[in-house]
Amino acid sequence: MTPPLPPELPAILVVDDEIRSQEALRRTLEEDFEVFTASTAEDALTVLEREWIRIVLCDQRMPGTSGVALLRQVRERWPDAIRIIISGYTDSEDIIAGINEAGIYQYLLKPWQPEQLLLTLKSAAEAARLHADNQRLAMELRTAGPVLEKQVHSRRESVRQRFALDAVLRAPDSPMNAVCALIRKLAALDIPVLLTGESGTGKELLARALHYDSPRASEAFVVENCGALPDQLLESELFGHKRGAFTGAFEDRIGLFKQADGGTMLLDEIGETSAAFQVKLLRVLQEGEMRPVGASRPLPVDVRVIAATNRDLETEVREGRFREDLYYRLAALTVTVPPLRERPMDIPLIAAALVEETQQALGRRFAPLSREVITCLQAWRWPGNVRELRNEVLRMIALADGDELAAAHLSPRVLRAAEEAEEHALSAASGNPLGPLSGDLKTRLETLEARIVRECLIRHRWNKTQAARELGLSRVGLRSKLTRYGLDRD
Repeated sequence: MTPPLPPELPAILVVDDEIRSQEALRRTLEEDFEVFTASTAEDALTVLEREWIRIVLCDQRMPGTSGVALLRQVRERWPDAIRIIISGYTDSEDIIAGINEAGIYQYLLKPWQPEQLLLTLKSAAEAARLHADNQRLAMELRTAGPVLEKQVHSRRESVRQRFALDAVLRAPDSPMNAVCALIRKLAALDIPVLLTGESGTGKELLARALHYDSPRASEAFVVENCGALPDQLLESELFGHKRGAFTGAFEDRIGLFKQADGGTMLLDEIGETSAAFQVKLLRVLQEGEMRPVGASRPLPVDVRVIAATNRDLETEVREGRFREDLYYRLAALTVTVPPLRERPMDIPLIAAALVEETQQALGRRFAPLSREVITCLQAWRWPGNVRELRNEVLRMIALADGDELAAAHLSPRVLRAAEEAEEHALSAASGNPLGPLSGDLKTRLETLEARIVRECLIRHRWNKTQAARELGLSRVGLRSKLTRYGLDRD
């Protein structure tokens, strides 16, 4: 017969042939346990077959079968039940022999004290609960093993696809295509690579793509910004340290190089490191081993190192600020990442991706970027590269009144750059007065007026009514100026 599900209170079976003793134990335990009683071994076995018993508390001296003999049977048939013997005889050979044979959890002496008895039984109930939880977890892990393995593999593939070279945003005519083609070739070669380029151009993104397209893709990819920490902390972070190596080293620490063992390490801003640290880093690259701070022996490491910098390391070497031997260890091959101003064709793709990323985080939807916004973004030179572009996207989203992202919400410097680019194009094509300020006073005033009118129109997304109101003109007057300055073509 299958016993019912476990009760909310842990169930305890009290086996004692003395009724008065049974009742005393029931009164003591009934607030914390669901109490069942039996006067003989046969009755006890019947209860065990019918109920989900977590603890068996058994008197040793009973007619017919002793407590130890009963608990031997309990161990064989219900091994998960906690077995406790209670007796008034301290030298009983049966009890001593049965502690191991019957798997007795606790041996209690009469007369028992209620507080001590409750404490012992509560501890036994917790031990039983933990044992049941461990068994259930082990069973779940056995049955879920293939599922978990499949989920881990799926997650690894998802990360690999997200950071693969094919995921790097670039237009068909982008100079990034040549960079990605080179990265693809280098991925299969287990050699150090140096990534150079301005800050914010995506060097870390390319380093991840290189790692996830390489044979080391299943291992760790670890990043450390070498310019963010002083030498001692950087050495501890990368190489680890032993307990007591310096003030505050309260325990051993595994360094990032050891965490990346078998995988790839990106050392960002490598040009910011000191000469003393460069010597220690050189040993790791030359010998394939590192020494944690305070350790007596070096540890072997197998890590592919990718270095990144926005400095010209060849100049740094010539001027004595960077070790020449370390430079040649890091730069088996150098990849230069072009700045955003040299690839304006990529700006629409990157800006759209930034909008998608932000709207997912905010739980809002926005209309696709208009041609006007894209034209303004492509006109700016982006000294801060993709980081600066992200800020402009966030600015438009923060100032948006509805679901449209307007050019009027771009920074003034971006709007001026778009205006100047348009003026230059029109001036070169037809000598339009939107060109540079030159000529007599009347011509220069007209040029300034045309610029003011166009900038106002851009801010109001070419809403002529709003622009005319701001400029203090009628719609007819504004339309006349647009025709005069050739702005009606916009």
